[in-house]
Amino acid sequence: MKHHTSGNVRDFDGHRPRTGARVLIDPSAVVIGDVELGDDVSVWPQVAIRGDMHRIRVGARSSVQDGCVLHITHAGPFNPDGWPLQIGSDVTIGHNATLHGCTVGDRVLVGMGATIMDGAVIEDDVVIGACALVTPGKRLRSGYLYAGSPAREVRELSEKEMAYFCYSANNYVKLKDRHIAELEAP
Repeated sequence: MKHHTSGNVRDFDGHRPRTGARVLIDPSAVVIGDVELGDDVSVWPQVAIRGDMHRIRVGARSSVQDGCVLHITHAGPFNPDGWPLQIGSDVTIGHNATLHGCTVGDRVLVGMGATIMDGAVIEDDVVIGACALVTPGKRLRSGYLYAGSPAREVRELSEKEMAYFCYSANNYVKLKDRHIAELEAP
C-alpha cells in the first residue's frame, strides 16, 4: 500500500513528483516537478525539493530534515548538461542543509546547515560536518569525515561511525511510520 501524505506536491512542465511506498511528505513541505522519492523516504517540515529544470532522485530510507533545500542547475549555455541532484539510499540530511546539483552516495550523513554545491560528488559512507561548505566539483572520498568551509578531509571514520549510517536511516523510517499513522488516524 502506498502512503503519501499530500503536502504541497505539484506538477511542473509535464513532470509529476513520484513516490515509492510508505513515503512521508510533511504537509508544510513543497515538492515540485521531476522528483522521485524512493521507498520509506521522509521529507520533514518546511523542506523545498524543486525539480523544475532538471531531475531530483532520492533513494530508499533517506530522510530530508526540516528546512532543507534541494535544487538543481538547468542545462544552458554555461553548462550544457546542467546538474541534476542524485541522493542515494540510507542518507540522513540534517536540518537546514542545502544540496544543489550534486551527487550523494549511499550511507551519507549531511550535517545541519551544510551546503553541497554543483557537480560535487560525495562517495558512499561519508560524514559531512555541520555548516560545512562542499565547493563546486569537489569529490569527497568514502570512509572519511569532512568539515569546514571549504570542506576538508578531517579523519577516517571508525567502524562505530560507519554502523551509525544505517541506524540513523532506520530510526527515521520508524519515526516517519509513526507520523504517517497519526496523520492518517480518524
